[in-house]
Amino acid sequence: MRIGIDLGGTKIEMLALDAAGKEIFRKRVPTPQNDYAATLRAISDLVLKFEENSKEHCTVGIGIPGALSRATGLVKNANSTCLIGNDLKGDLQKSLGREIRIANDANCFALSEAVDGAGKGAEVVFGVILGTGVGAGIVVRGEVLTGPNAIAGEWGHNPLPLPEKEDLPLRACYCGRKGCIETYLSGPALQRDPDMDRYENRLARSLAGVINILDPDVIVLGGGISNIPRLYANVPVLWRLYVFSDQVATRLVPPMHGDSSGVRGAAWLWGR
Repeated sequence: MRIGIDLGGTKIEMLALDAAGKEIFRKRVPTPQNDYAATLRAISDLVLKFEENSKEHCTVGIGIPGALSRATGLVKNANSTCLIGNDLKGDLQKSLGREIRIANDANCFALSEAVDGAGKGAEVVFGVILGTGVGAGIVVRGEVLTGPNAIAGEWGHNPLPLPEKEDLPLRACYCGRKGCIETYLSGPALQRDPDMDRYENRLARSLAGVINILDPDVIVLGGGISNIPRLYANVPVLWRLYVFSDQVATRLVPPMHGDSSGVRGAAWLWGR
């Protein structure tokens, strides 16, 4: 049996799959804010209580809003800043008494949707997270592209393309830079500036840059903002202004497995 955990900025979600990939249990709890130790306890409690009740010993995969440094093994690039610089994998392995696997949450999301979701059968899938933070994962021919720096898909910390008057002054980001896409397209950013026309234009400009470089077959939106239906009709019309092509065949689609699809990908970090 496999357990997948999605460690988000506002909630921690756990999913259990049986050997055939059928969901048998799902639970969400609030993410402790700015408290690394409490976050460890929350994850461990979810796993251990489920195993106690089910009498099963499970593999555990975790999607996180960041990455593990290839140099140190510590968390980097996390918008949940209390994770940064901590040995999340090592600490959880001690707490749970077993090997665990950790991947970027957007990579988990993209893998889930590419394997048997909205991107099934596509050669190149760009899976976007629009939630507390902004990230993405890239799946090519069924394999997650990670990169030598473990940052493939981190489009949220590219600069917002072609800033307009309404985008200025450039917004400060937790990463220390200004003008990051995340500061304009995250859930908190939309709450601060709820004008949907502006949001759609910013999203179109940002995704056009991805299309110009990666040219994916399909872009799957995830996170809470993926539940806004008008994005799928309006953004592909707008991105035509910025994509370097006479036509744009890339599809923009909602996730087949819902806005929490990434937790399934975390469970599948142990293979199918």
